[in-house]
Amino acid sequence: MRRVLLEIAELERSFPSGEKRVKVLKGLNLKIHAGEMIAIMGASGSGKSTLMNILGCLDRPTAGSYTVDGKETGRLDSDELAALRRDHFGFIFQSYHLLSHLDAVGNTEMPAVYNGINKKVRAARATSLLERLGLAGRGHHRPGQLSGGQQQRVSIARSLMNGGEVILADEPTGALDSKSGMEVIGILRELHARGHTIILVTHDATVARQAQRIVKIMDGEIISDEPNPDAPDAIAVEGRRTSQAHAHSRWVTQFGLFLEAFKMAWIAMTTHRLRTFLTMLGIVIGITAVVSVVAVGLGAKKKVIDDISSIGTNTIDIYPGKGWGDIRSGRVETLVPADLEALGAQVYVDSLTPNINSSEQLRYRNIVASASIKGVGEAYFRVKDITMEKGRTLLKRDIRNLSQVAVIDQNTKKKLFPNGEKPVGQTILAGNVPVAIVGVAAEKDSAFKDENLNVWMPYTSVMSRISGQQFFSSITVRVADGMSNEIAQQGIEHLLTTRHGTKDVFTRSSDSILKTVKKTTTTLTLLISSIAVISLVVGGIGVMNIMLVSVTERTREIGIRMAVGARQTDIMQQFLIEAVLVCMIGGTIGILLSFGVGVIFSYFVSAISMQFSILSIVMAFACSTFIGVLFGFLPARNAARLDPIEALARE
Repeated sequence: MRRVLLEIAELERSFPSGEKRVKVLKGLNLKIHAGEMIAIMGASGSGKSTLMNILGCLDRPTAGSYTVDGKETGRLDSDELAALRRDHFGFIFQSYHLLSHLDAVGNTEMPAVYNGINKKVRAARATSLLERLGLAGRGHHRPGQLSGGQQQRVSIARSLMNGGEVILADEPTGALDSKSGMEVIGILRELHARGHTIILVTHDATVARQAQRIVKIMDGEIISDEPNPDAPDAIAVEGRRTSQAHAHSRWVTQFGLFLEAFKMAWIAMTTHRLRTFLTMLGIVIGITAVVSVVAVGLGAKKKVIDDISSIGTNTIDIYPGKGWGDIRSGRVETLVPADLEALGAQVYVDSLTPNINSSEQLRYRNIVASASIKGVGEAYFRVKDITMEKGRTLLKRDIRNLSQVAVIDQNTKKKLFPNGEKPVGQTILAGNVPVAIVGVAAEKDSAFKDENLNVWMPYTSVMSRISGQQFFSSITVRVADGMSNEIAQQGIEHLLTTRHGTKDVFTRSSDSILKTVKKTTTTLTLLISSIAVISLVVGGIGVMNIMLVSVTERTREIGIRMAVGARQTDIMQQFLIEAVLVCMIGGTIGILLSFGVGVIFSYFVSAISMQFSILSIVMAFACSTFIGVLFGFLPARNAARLDPIEALARE
């Protein structure tokens, strides 16, 4: 006696209709044995399609019991029902339900994809099935390139891909002409002869008479269940149905399934290129903005730091008094030459110079100008990182001999020698003191332009011949390489406090200025970047909205995939991969565009060059990926939660 393969007992199915529920199936009892060919016949609205959906595990009964090979389906979750559909059932739909962007082989092998079968194995089996069904040479044709009868054959091949122990055919000839319809019936009879259990759902008596048993249903109730004495004789075929080995799915890794989901996502994206482009447009704009803004910020930061460095980096200035605003600082006269010797002996000092400032009139021939006379030491130009355009710097002998020599800057050169005369060797009057020019300082490329006329002389000469003061206005120390400015500051203050017997000096480090500037520019960059990130978020919302629309547009595709055995996690993974791919590709395009922005920026702005950092590029790419996951999750979840029956019903 043949085993009972499918059994329903007191099965009911009702649907909400306004405030009431309408019973479509009412207390059905039915047993279907393995290897039977049975026809479920009834008029439109009788409930036969609803019964088929429950038999194929696409729908659940409202009440009653349904078992598949002794397994109660009411206790199974969605993934376990998907496994039943994948391993036991094959669906043949009236409207074929083929995916338009896949060819015949791709449509046929779809159930095996979700079963984890190796790519080569499933492709070979799909090709073999298509050839067996008379579609040799048509494997790479898409549905739009096939006739209705050929599309139905592809649908039959798909139903057999994983073995198809039970073939559920819903009006399999309804959309075909009579000749193609008879060919499909012949194929179904052949499959029955090979051992498949065939369930025909039809309203056509001619089709129903092909079955061994006819079950008639009316108004949701079975009104007859009788053998068909007019059933045609069994077709003689070579061989019997062999169930396909599913061991492949147990050995295949999740990585393999991920690659398949990736491939399907890629095909879906390339098939709808315009929609994909519009989806990623917001991400492209956002990433371009973020990377470009960060690059401009870094470029501005570098420019400011370079400008500060040009006026003397890694230096510490020592001033009299207890701090800025100390009204006593002008009367503090404790910074004296002896302090230079003490400071010069410290390990953290690379070089140092005293500073004495005096404003005097300069005269050269008939030209008179006001200038700042600065008394400095021989190391001043190293401390301030000033190079010579012509001549030499001040020397130790100039300091020791109180020499009346000077180095002038470019402003002084232009003012006193407007006709291109060579300044070096010329003598000018600084106040009433004749001074020989021994050098001209080169102009610095810096945003901090000093418009004053500057003349540098030996501090000994300024003290004895011009200002008359015997103390320094300040001392500037260049900190030795590798030494901490903070430690040097503490050492200087401790040394001078010890020497003077009281704390009568304070210091200012260029390092602290740099830190402040870096902090300020970093804050500004973050502020502007945060504004740019808003565009990324907007782009992410755009991705989510268009992906939600995509889910709506592809509802039927989702239903087909679920019908052939895709689990909720498979559907979710595919849509999530699509969202992430869109954002990653958009991020890559955005990064490349930002480099283009950098090239254009360099043509119009010469003062600042955009500085692209690897970190900002990596962060931007990671951000685009994260947005894909974040904003792709909701559409992916919505797709995975679709009801297979409702999804299949939509066009």
